[in-house]
Amino acid sequence: MRDESFEFLQQLLAAPSPSGYEQPAQRIFRSYIEPFCQVATDVIGNVFGMIQGEGKHRPRVMVVGHSDEIGLQVRYLDDNGFIYFAPIGGVDPHITPGMRVHVHTAKGPLVGVIGKKPIHLIEPKERDTVIKLEAQYIDIGVANKKEAQELVRVGDPITFAYGLERLLGDRVTSRGLDDKAGSFVVAEVLRRVAALPIPLPIDLYGVSSVQEEVGLRGGTTSSYSVNPDVGICVEVDFATDQPDVDKKHNGEVGLGKGPILPRGANINPVLFDLLSDTATTEKIPVQYTGIAKATGTDANVMQISRGGVATALVKLPLRYMHTPVETMSLSDLDAAVELIVAALARIGRKEEFIPA
Repeated sequence: MRDESFEFLQQLLAAPSPSGYEQPAQRIFRSYIEPFCQVATDVIGNVFGMIQGEGKHRPRVMVVGHSDEIGLQVRYLDDNGFIYFAPIGGVDPHITPGMRVHVHTAKGPLVGVIGKKPIHLIEPKERDTVIKLEAQYIDIGVANKKEAQELVRVGDPITFAYGLERLLGDRVTSRGLDDKAGSFVVAEVLRRVAALPIPLPIDLYGVSSVQEEVGLRGGTTSSYSVNPDVGICVEVDFATDQPDVDKKHNGEVGLGKGPILPRGANINPVLFDLLSDTATTEKIPVQYTGIAKATGTDANVMQISRGGVATALVKLPLRYMHTPVETMSLSDLDAAVELIVAALARIGRKEEFIPA
């Protein structure tokens, strides 16, 4: 991965973006793509990058990844200044006690810790009990409610205090790789397409969508606005090469083995074949999974937008999803960009995607 792209990924992941509070990440995405495409933002917060192609009857192609991450939201301040919170998206109550967080206030971020009773004071029969999120609290160091209210408002978003770090090899870990890794791929696809010597015979729309974690909201509205003929959603998927994940659940999926191409009801078979054949021709490593129902991704709402869209998924293998230590391989990101750019050049008339 080139240095400038890695720096962009680092900035994108560092920006707080819980669902409904994505503006910091979207500003970074927008700034990155502005030099090489037309850019717009809609009222819900989706950011669109558009590159016009050449030729008659060009299909409209939309590539989307969502910028929002799971997080927390301030719900209540008690008399001693402790902050009680609600989850934004699928937050696991097993992992939050003892975690450092950032409370994003109007005056800037505050460091806080999610407190927990010392194990010495917990009755043996209670030690295996999961503490409900509504019973957990954040300590920002104030003495009382008044001090807390001078800094924090109900509704302020909260993120886990983890940024991008390198592991051995080409692997990285961070909060928010689900799915700012997808937004990253969308931006890199736009950059690469803009640099091609000959315009593609398509109109390309790259979208960083919002509020996916709370109901595929940005994917729904952006698909309606763009009205694509063909759509590719870039998402993360469960890697099964960790000790405690059963391969029978999601198939055999590993980090560093290339992006994943799922098959199933959400996937247009012609577009799937185009992506798979492109990977073979260009010698891009890919992995395959089956999804026998609607997917919980923006591809789902894209497929059924308006009169229907020929839709596919390009997924990125991810370990430890919805934790602050999500882990993936940089080579899988690069391979996903290579695959999508190569596949876009092979897209023809929209009628070709009608299943025979």
